Amino acid sequence: MKLTIDWTGNMGFSSTTPTGHQIKMDASVEVGGQNSGPRPTELLLNAVAGCTGIDIISILHKMRLKPLSFHIDVEGARAEEHPKKFTNVNIHYSFEGDLPEEKVVRAIKLSKDKYCSVSHSLSATITASYSINSEEKKVLDE
Repeated sequence: MKLTIDWTGNMGFSSTTPTGHQIKMDASVEVGGQNSGPRPTELLLNAVAGCTGIDIISILHKMRLKPLSFHIDVEGARAEEHPKKFTNVNIHYSFEGDLPEEKVVRAIKLSKDKYCSVSHSLSATITASYSINSEEKKVLDE
């Protein structure tokens, strides 16, 4: 994969992905940006959630399971010293529908441990939890 990112002035950058999608990034006003796009770190957490979400939906569909709804909450903790990398990322998966818990857990574990290339590209500790049909949150066993 190859990308070209163009500086658009101040702290702004834009690119077109190899698949033809536009991405715009910027910094906050406090550091010289114009807040005209997401921060690169925001995109990174979105990429982790999107990657694992695509994995999980694909796996559930292969199991012939279709959630009624599915959303992902991601929280990243960053180091206080530069390079201020993500040290911990917690992902919570919320599902609604007729979904056997053991199959949901299997799909999450496969994404977390094997398939999600984005999370495997980070040096952060990744933890996961889930809930099905608004039940109490459960932490995924390591």
